[in-house]
Amino acid sequence: MLIEIWSDFVCPWCYIGKRRLEAALKQFEHADDVDIIWRSYQLDPSVAPGATGDMHEYLRRKFGDAERVRAMTDHVTAVAAGDGLEYHLDRAKVANTFDAHRLAHLARRHGAGPALHERLMSAHLVEGENLGEHDTLVRLAGDVGVPADESRRVLASDEFADDVRAEIREAAQLGANGVPFFVLGRTHGVAGAQPVETFLGALREAYSRAAAPAN
Repeated sequence: MLIEIWSDFVCPWCYIGKRRLEAALKQFEHADDVDIIWRSYQLDPSVAPGATGDMHEYLRRKFGDAERVRAMTDHVTAVAAGDGLEYHLDRAKVANTFDAHRLAHLARRHGAGPALHERLMSAHLVEGENLGEHDTLVRLAGDVGVPADESRRVLASDEFADDVRAEIREAAQLGANGVPFFVLGRTHGVAGAQPVETFLGALREAYSRAAAPAN
């Protein structure tokens, strides 16, 4: 069964959703029959390429209330801790993630798509790396086995740009208006970082439907 996950590397709820799906898969009787593909989505495509800065300040400008921003980030940090993630959102950098998504498509060719998604999420949300810097992206992709010369070639071109745009459009066509968005076997959709039990139930339902004989 194929699980497709629309996600952005800078999305704190996406990393939480990833951990909860992984916890559900540990309880799922047919986990060995599951393949996962991470698909592209941008939380804020309006961020200028090459832009950087403090994430808290960016959110303050967006929402206009420093106290509200602090409460939001404190809340998601506490939720993440409950799922074994140690966020440091005070270190997070603003970045346009389009090029990072293009690099993720290259990683798929090397069988490292899920590994790069994990690496880039941790880099942004835990380590404070700037995902808008090409040198940083090349280094992080190298951590999961993507050759640096290939990463540089892709980042210096527009390779995979159409693939990224197509996946973003597909998310909208499927009804996603945010991420994370999980599609299980093309029969079940799960929106958001739902509890482990919700993921487990969806996995079982989608698998049963896929295994049912056609009428």
